[in-house]
Amino acid sequence: MIAVEMTVNGQPAAANVEARTLLVDFLRDHLKLTGTHRGCDTSQCGACVVHLDGRSIKACTLLAVQASGSKVLTIEGVAPGTTLHPLQEALREHHGLQCGFCTPWVVMSALDLLQRRPDPTEQQIRDWLEGNLCRCTGYSGITRAIATAAATGTTRSDNS
Repeated sequence: MIAVEMTVNGQPAAANVEARTLLVDFLRDHLKLTGTHRGCDTSQCGACVVHLDGRSIKACTLLAVQASGSKVLTIEGVAPGTTLHPLQEALREHHGLQCGFCTPWVVMSALDLLQRRPDPTEQQIRDWLEGNLCRCTGYSGITRAIATAAATGTTRSDNS
C-alpha cells in the first residue's frame, strides 16, 4: 500500500492505496465522488475527465500516486451547494444533456477550454470535445451551451 495525499475540491484527501490504483478509482471508491465516471476502460470516451492542477485530464490514464501532491477538481467541486454553475445552467437551457452520464466530462472539459480560450469559435469547441463521446444528445446543444457560457464570461469554476 502507498500513501496518497492530494487536495480534492478544495479539501485535503488522503488514503493508502495499491500502487496500481487509478485516479478515477481513488476518487470513486475511496472518496465516494461518483460524478467522475469509468466509461470505456480504454481512455477513449472521456467519462472520467477531471482537472489536475487546473488542466483537464482523463482520470483513467493516471495512477492515484502520480496525482499525489496535486490539486484535483471533480464535477462535485464545480459549483457550491445546490446552485448550478453558469455552464451547467447553459447545458440545461440548450438541452446539452440527456442521460447525464457524459455531463461531468462535458462540464470539466468545457471549463478547461474556456480557461484557455475565453471566446472560442464553434469549430474550436467541436475540436476540443473531440475524443469524448456522448451517445444521447449529439453535440449541437453542447456546443451552443459552451458558446453561451463563453459569451457570459464563464471561464472558471468556484474551486479552480
